[in-house]
Amino acid sequence: MNTVVSENKAKRLLSLDVFRGLTVFCMILVNNGAGDQQFSVLTHSEWNGITPCDMVFPSFLFVVGVSIFLSLSKRKMSVVDTGESTLPLLKKIIVRTVLMFLIGVAIHACDMLVWGVTDIFPHLRWTGVLQRIAVCYGIASVVFLYVNSRYLWPIILSLLGVYGAMLWFFDGYDPSDANFANAIDRAVFGFDHLYHHSPIDPEGLPGCISSVAHTLIGVYVGTLLFDKSKQEYSTSHAFFLSSVMIVMGCVLSYIMPINKAVWSPSFVLFTCGMATCMLAMLKVLVDDMGHNVWCKLFQIFGLNALGLYVISEMLPSVFGRLGVYDAVWGLISSAIPYPCVASLCYALFVCSVMSFIAWLLWKNKIFIKL
Repeated sequence: MNTVVSENKAKRLLSLDVFRGLTVFCMILVNNGAGDQQFSVLTHSEWNGITPCDMVFPSFLFVVGVSIFLSLSKRKMSVVDTGESTLPLLKKIIVRTVLMFLIGVAIHACDMLVWGVTDIFPHLRWTGVLQRIAVCYGIASVVFLYVNSRYLWPIILSLLGVYGAMLWFFDGYDPSDANFANAIDRAVFGFDHLYHHSPIDPEGLPGCISSVAHTLIGVYVGTLLFDKSKQEYSTSHAFFLSSVMIVMGCVLSYIMPINKAVWSPSFVLFTCGMATCMLAMLKVLVDDMGHNVWCKLFQIFGLNALGLYVISEMLPSVFGRLGVYDAVWGLISSAIPYPCVASLCYALFVCSVMSFIAWLLWKNKIFIKL
């Protein structure tokens, strides 16, 4: 991970930074509720169904796809025009993928070390949010680099179709050990290296199939909204595409329910439709109309999204070990007799701490990138 002490001089897309920052801020908010009770909108659905909380991670994965288009499109065109080798670019993609995956594993290792667990490898979790992002980033980047953009949707639909068939024929919606995802993850990683607080590991290996399709939809929307050669009707096309995906996701949910844990095809279409609509709205409001005063905090988060997410994942363990959690939560819960409100206040306290860290990084022009 490199620390860049000067901001990129190229003009940044403010709408994308705001969208990325908003998703990271919301991830921190929903991951840091305290106590035994929380507002339902800040909790994940237990199995089938969807809550606002379930929209956060897929929105971030979607924006990873958009960023792939922005970061690789000019280099891809240069390679095509000059006939240069794609090997150096491919190496960068592989290195970034491996680093992101290892950082995800290291977060879990550090959590165990903070709590005094020294024998970490027998129970080290190999799956996780950053690991899922790394796999999807790597595969989607290679697809975008080597495949013509006109074939993106055939690939996306093929991936969703294959994964949908697997869910249908191999008990993919069974919240028990009979689920094929459990069998695959245990065979590859082993029981002790998986997440055990849901019927299946929500970031396990089988779900990567539909998650790659999810990321590729982000790549396509990037070409739709931010390809300068296609700007005339790009926003209207994005709104139309978002409507189609939302409707398709809802219709498909009658056959294959929306389910975040298995990352079902209906979940992919619905959440990508919502994310496309949100990003298109931000493009109109922020980039085109210049209404950007309200979004400064999210812009700051978006400039250091990866670094802030990593810090936010390690902060609860540090707070717990140092007694900060007990002190702050004890004060809040004693002052506020409503458990859900108290839980939200603690989450906002963590968001405030992260906002201060984000501001410090931005103020000192420190931008953490891979």
